[in-house]
Amino acid sequence: MLHRVFFVCLFLALCSAASSLSCNWMDHKFRQFSKNSLDLIDTMANNSTSTTGGAEEDDTVTFPSDLYSQARASAEDKLGFTVQVLEEVVRLFEADHSSASWQESTVENFLNIVTRQAEGLRSCIGAHIHTKKNKKLHMYFKRLSHHVLENKASFSIDLSNDNTHIHLVIIIGLIIEHQINSSLQGHSAEAWELIRKEIKTHLLRTDQLVSSLLTTN
Repeated sequence: MLHRVFFVCLFLALCSAASSLSCNWMDHKFRQFSKNSLDLIDTMANNSTSTTGGAEEDDTVTFPSDLYSQARASAEDKLGFTVQVLEEVVRLFEADHSSASWQESTVENFLNIVTRQAEGLRSCIGAHIHTKKNKKLHMYFKRLSHHVLENKASFSIDLSNDNTHIHLVIIIGLIIEHQINSSLQGHSAEAWELIRKEIKTHLLRTDQLVSSLLTTN
């Protein structure tokens, strides 16, 4: 009987130790990784030759501040939400960004850091805890990609006068030119700069979210 009690106590002690170790990465490495990702996304701005001074406000998708507020229910919710944000960011930046005039090595380093952030925080949640994906957050990133990247690559033409046949020829020419440019250049530099600014805001918000859980100061 005493042996059984001893093994039960030992098992509970090991579980407790494993639980604390599972967040060791968050307590000791998160701040450095978060700082590195923010530094790299700022470097991408410094390397960029594009400006968005004349961009319309509706070129951006409304930032999902309400989703960040809803993610404060529990520590697992915060970490699960942050992991999803980071994974969505990686997926977004893996698209063709050749027109963004960023150094490829900087983008690769950024994606590597963000991926390791997501993996590290996921290890803190634990494999036995299932975190449900936030559908609204996923749809936000899909809208961001579609609305900013695809709309920036679109074009329009005025058909207000009577020279319809001339405009049809122009339209066909523009369609061909647009398809060629899209295949060669990817999305516009201005669109990627809007994306970069939006993602920096996400990185700052996720930093605040996870920092509220840290046990080391």
